[in-house]
Amino acid sequence: MRGIRGLLGAGGARTRPARRTTAGVAALLAALVVALVPLPQGLDRAQAAEAESSAMTLSGTKGPYDDFSDLKVTVHQTEHLRQQGLEVSWTGGKETPIGTRFFNFLQIMQCWGDDPAGPEREQCVFGGTAPGGFLVDTWSRQLVKGTDPAETEYTEAEGFGQPFVPFRPVEGEPTDSAYDTTYFGPNDSNAEPMRTTQADGTGEAIFEVQTALEAPHLGCGATNGAGEPRNCWLVVVPRGDHEIEPSPDGRLDTSPLSRTNWDRRMVFPLAFDAVGDTCEPDKAERRVIGSELLTDAMSSWQTVLCSGAETRFSFTQAGEERARAAVTQPSGTSPGLAVTVDPVETAEGGPPVVHAPLAVSGLSIGFLWEDAGRPVPWVRDLKLTPRLIAKLLTQSYVSGVRQWNQSTEGPPGHLAGNPESLTRDPEFLELNPALEGSAARSAPYGIAVSGENSDLARLMWRYLQSDKDAREFLEGKPDPWGMKLNPYYADLALGTDTLDHFPKADPTETRSEGVGGMWAVYTGAEIVPYAENMHDAAQRVRRGYGGMAIDVGICQECPSGGKLSGERRPQGGRRVMGLADTASADRFLLDTAALPNADGEFVKPTNASLLKAVEQMKDSAVPGVKAPDPARATDGAYPLTAVAYAAGALDRSAAERKDFARLIRYAAGTGQTQGLAPGLLPPGYAPLPAAMREQAAEAATDLETGAVAAPGAGSGGAGSPGAGGADGTGADGGLSLTGSDAAGTAGGAGAREADPSAGPAGSAPPGATAATSGQEEKVASSGGLTPADVLGAIRWVLLGVLVAGAAAALAGPVMLRLSARKATATAG
Repeated sequence: MRGIRGLLGAGGARTRPARRTTAGVAALLAALVVALVPLPQGLDRAQAAEAESSAMTLSGTKGPYDDFSDLKVTVHQTEHLRQQGLEVSWTGGKETPIGTRFFNFLQIMQCWGDDPAGPEREQCVFGGTAPGGFLVDTWSRQLVKGTDPAETEYTEAEGFGQPFVPFRPVEGEPTDSAYDTTYFGPNDSNAEPMRTTQADGTGEAIFEVQTALEAPHLGCGATNGAGEPRNCWLVVVPRGDHEIEPSPDGRLDTSPLSRTNWDRRMVFPLAFDAVGDTCEPDKAERRVIGSELLTDAMSSWQTVLCSGAETRFSFTQAGEERARAAVTQPSGTSPGLAVTVDPVETAEGGPPVVHAPLAVSGLSIGFLWEDAGRPVPWVRDLKLTPRLIAKLLTQSYVSGVRQWNQSTEGPPGHLAGNPESLTRDPEFLELNPALEGSAARSAPYGIAVSGENSDLARLMWRYLQSDKDAREFLEGKPDPWGMKLNPYYADLALGTDTLDHFPKADPTETRSEGVGGMWAVYTGAEIVPYAENMHDAAQRVRRGYGGMAIDVGICQECPSGGKLSGERRPQGGRRVMGLADTASADRFLLDTAALPNADGEFVKPTNASLLKAVEQMKDSAVPGVKAPDPARATDGAYPLTAVAYAAGALDRSAAERKDFARLIRYAAGTGQTQGLAPGLLPPGYAPLPAAMREQAAEAATDLETGAVAAPGAGSGGAGSPGAGGADGTGADGGLSLTGSDAAGTAGGAGAREADPSAGPAGSAPPGATAATSGQEEKVASSGGLTPADVLGAIRWVLLGVLVAGAAAALAGPVMLRLSARKATATAG
């Protein structure tokens, strides 16, 4: 202490000022640290996700061989479910041996059932899939007679067959064989017959939950007479390294539906939001048409907007050109509001058009990549360059045009010298060295893309053209390893023209020989067929089935000479890519590829990267409506970001304009609160920045009053200097949403602006929790702030407080010294 006092001063009167001086300096240093140290990564995420708040964990039972005593399985979301990906994870399992697929795994299935104790085995979707094309009982509903002493119900079969557990649907007749595909089959079943466990006893799966719209035989989410949705179940049947009875071939050979295995099941209740049209049909309809980019958000908002109001909103997912025409060239039955990405320019002599930003989203390349021969049998992170994407979109890999394993012809001459597939491309392996030597010789064959025309297709081509390497490849220059553009794409001017679609220009036909003399003729368009829309592309990725329709080798009952329907690969060998909007990718919990922005930084779509891109957007041809420019995306911005705008003409009736203004106000207010509950902003969207929310509110006022505010008055209409948004997504060709449906859910209360009984603008619907799942953030409803925004503001406020405190701490000693000197001078 004496040494310290010597440094600070010997006398008490001088020690206190010295201490204050030291404290002031320390405060200034602390302020500097607070100002300069970056916020930790991830602070823009919610601290608690609503999905996790409904998570449930169950423990395994001992079983006859004590295989499952340590097993704990967690289903990470059990409420507010719709068709989506559902995370399932576990600990305490036994390792699944590498090189075999028949020991120590979990079998997962979705079931219906109204008994509170859980479903019966006849109510579960399982069967119809098989590993490697072999139909073994582990993957089926078949029970081999005499293998399970506890099985007393299904012990006999007709003829020479084996007994089986029939599937009994919510409505309809039970199935009549173990492989009856009346209700589900190999390509649309969501059962996961084999999910492996790692060496540390952990495992994970993303399970596709289906509603009554995708699986009417389950009926999940369908409403009863009281308007209550039907709930369902997730059943997990663990399988160990012992069979019910010793297996002669040393593997598990019995179905999970066999009584002894079924008795080891773990049952999780699943609460679904209502699906279908939940709004009264006798209300006046207000029709909205346009971009798929808004589908998930609109389907969440619809029923909320219906509650307590005299009108209902229907949304028809369609191409943006069709949506723009509905505004500029309307007929007597045209929808009154369009949702587009590129703006709706006012027709010559036509009424003014106002634009309101509604949602920030974008494009993702989602993927499912499994490789059963590796210690970790899945890939979660991929990097793709614009040139790699260009190669995939132009069928420049041999496997995108011809399947060598299905043909004796070899590669077509015009692709001679090109790699067989993405996984044989040196450029891809240089970026993703962990996949060197992958067993995935050919797949993925391409990217599943929507067949519709859309503004988002233009965005993708602009992204490819913004990259020098990709642009030169599209113009015909080979890559450094000698790979060249498929010549059938050479005349499409893809290096300069921004198409609104993705052509499949290679017409090459291949004759595929199958077993038993069967054959089929196919083109590349059947190797990776078009998806119906981006939601469908995301669903295909989650199922691990791109829709390939040429795999004759497993279609032993098909007639020769036709286009044969293929089956998806078994678990462990699924590798599929798809181009989806970020909301659909997040909905199905897809892994997404990291893409380079204009800085060369590889970025994935998150709230932070999407909003950073919005900040950098400049005006389109319509002032106030921002156009995405991938060439400008820097400093962590995601290059495929887009904003969906509502566009409405001022010549609609006053009643229509008032209702559409109510929709816009809700969407820009409460509708920007992120969460899973009906009425909130679904995961996959970033909240509108505060300036865009203000712009939307002003546009709603212009629409309702029928007049665009004078320049400088803050109008959100055409000509407004307010912040805007840009490029959006494609079409479904007329998918109509009238309430909660396959692309989302809804329910709650309306907006205060139109309904005094509703909560204040920006507040969550009654009973809703503003929270998120996946990579998305819980957002403060005022101003669209994320937690990172709030923490950033707090950081600078704290800086100011520390600086002020430091100044005060330093001022005291200085004043004391000055006063002491003055006193000394006076005394002298």
